[in-house]
Order: sequence, then C-alpha cells, then structure tokens
Amino acid sequence: MSVRIAIEPLEAAEFAPFGDVLETTGAPDKIINQGLCGRFHDRATVDFADGRAGISLFKAEPRALPLVLDMVERHPEGSQAFLPMSFDPFLVIVAPDEGGKPGRPRAFLTQAGQGVNYHRGVWHGVLTPLHAPGLFAVVDRIGGGPNLEEHFFDAPYHIEG
Repeated sequence: MSVRIAIEPLEAAEFAPFGDVLETTGAPDKIINQGLCGRFHDRATVDFADGRAGISLFKAEPRALPLVLDMVERHPEGSQAFLPMSFDPFLVIVAPDEGGKPGRPRAFLTQAGQGVNYHRGVWHGVLTPLHAPGLFAVVDRIGGGPNLEEHFFDAPYHIEG
C-alpha cells in the first residue's frame, strides 16, 4: 500500500528546514549596473565539507503527475542549488532525516522564477521538471570522494497535484 502526498506551494518558511528558496521577493538589496539591475544579494548558503563550487547544466526529462516516489537521495559533503533556465514550475521533494533515514516526504511546487538550494545532507527527490525543456543550472560540490547516498522506500509514495 502506498501513501499519498499532497503538493504544497513552495514558500521560504515551510522549506527552511530543508534549504533555501531562491527568488526575487521584496525590494532588491542593491541597485547596480547604472540603475538598471536589482541585486537580490546572498540568497543561499553554499556549504561544502571540502572541494569547490561548480556550475553544471542538467537537462531532465519532464515528469507527469501523479508521480510515484520510490527513492530519495542526499549529498553529505555539499549543498546543491537548482536554478531553472525557464519560467516553468518544477516539483521539489524533500524528507526530514530520521536517524540516518528519510522520514515522510513533502512535495512542493515552485512558482515561475523560483529555484531551490538543498542544504548539505538533506534527503531530496531527483530533479523533477513538469515541462520541457527541463534545463537547470546546478551549483554544487566538485571534489573527490563519495557524495551521494540513495534510499529506496519499502513502499512507494504517490505525489498528487
């Protein structure tokens, strides 16, 4: 038997235990570029045990709802930020850590222009765009040693829209 998970809107306060919501809310912290650009400064904590920050491009196949969730992963050595390169919403799935294993997952739907930064060691679902092109810039740790743990659930969860 599977458990159904409802999708929540992505809001900074609700997502805070898992990471940072990257968005341009409120007034810019600073106006730059001859007054033509607002800088929303330092919106995420990039955290690595070692290594360095790198920017990669991911192109993921769009998924459809309802979604069957049978696996989550985490990166114990570094945070991981996902910045969509389109204005399409995507699904963000996270789970609290309960003694080294993921607890009950939560699912969030981004709004146009939002990205996320998963804190180091946070259980999360794989990249889940809901629309093509599924293109993202990803800022994460580049370095030696293992930085991926996967957990497969005994019974899958069903994410519903």
